[in-house]
Amino acid sequence: MLKKFTVRNYKNFKRPLTVDFSKVGGYRFNTDCVSDNIITKLLIYGRNATGKTNLGVAITDIQGIMFDTRQSDNDIFLNADSDETTAEFTYEFEFGKDIVLYSYCLDEKRVLYTEKLSVNGHKVFDIDFLTAVYDVDLKKVCAETIVIDMYRRAIEETREQQIAEKQLPFLRWLVNNAAFGSDSPLIKLYSYVNGMRMQSIRLTTQNRPEKSYDRFYEMLANNQNLKAFEDFLNAMGIECKLVMKTLPDGRNELYFKYHTLVPFVKNASSGTIALMNLYRFFIMPAAEASLFYMDEFDAFYHYEMADHVIKYIKENYPRCQLIMTTHNTNLMNNRLMRPDCLMILSQYGTLTALCDATERELREGHNLEKMYKSGEFEKYE
Repeated sequence: MLKKFTVRNYKNFKRPLTVDFSKVGGYRFNTDCVSDNIITKLLIYGRNATGKTNLGVAITDIQGIMFDTRQSDNDIFLNADSDETTAEFTYEFEFGKDIVLYSYCLDEKRVLYTEKLSVNGHKVFDIDFLTAVYDVDLKKVCAETIVIDMYRRAIEETREQQIAEKQLPFLRWLVNNAAFGSDSPLIKLYSYVNGMRMQSIRLTTQNRPEKSYDRFYEMLANNQNLKAFEDFLNAMGIECKLVMKTLPDGRNELYFKYHTLVPFVKNASSGTIALMNLYRFFIMPAAEASLFYMDEFDAFYHYEMADHVIKYIKENYPRCQLIMTTHNTNLMNNRLMRPDCLMILSQYGTLTALCDATERELREGHNLEKMYKSGEFEKYE
């Protein structure tokens, strides 16, 4: 799991901002928010424009390194008030007894400047791409037979083709070219990063072409899958029955089942569409997510539905690291969460757990929402 993440000089995070999932308080309630002494369920609050969406993009940036998944490079990448030429990303993972530390620096065009990896305190590689200095010791990961010159040639080829912005990260090349066993910390890292996801509920509930749901509808054409989706909606408080029909053009269409069939997408509420997208991106995929960053996750939910969603995920995905951003102070309570799993992202780029944002010793009986609204944590906003 991800133990700690730090980003510096990226977008509105000029100074280092750290999310420390290992900073667990000694609370004995809501223990399902923590697994193996690492926080797995986290709620982030913050005023508008504090960077809650940017934080999610930063945490999942490693996917672009390992899988080349970046979609666009047109937005501003570096902090606009800084003279530094690179942004730095640092990840610390814990896989059983193995600690993997990975960091890299990118310039405004997302070109790699440096890349470092260590396993259990032993340096595996430290590369400076500007000076072409490769400090590599692959014995620690049982990959000493790998010929580094092959990677050097791959780098030279990208430079000759003038596609340096697609510079091949050494970690990606190493994992794809070495024969690691399934117990290798690098394979575990690869699998974890592959399971990282981010979703903005607000963006996914905006008007979308009906064809964008075709793949989802194909899956629901299986009666078992359809029933599972129907059961999920009912569990969230949306009492309904569903039916799938094949249209004359061969496409599938989802309907609410009444005396007259009612097209699902055209008639569902924003909250129901948000639930559908949560189901599509997180619950239905065969491969369970390792980390899921849900930005504005409850933007269209009634407060009871937001409760249902958190309870459902806690019960069914105990080891998935779920990070949710919200403005819903009704969720700021010890019924669902706990003070070390409720955080405030400030306009100054700091992230503080509620238990560290007050001189009081927060206990299960405290009304956290009332304290928040009365200004108890105001200086950390």
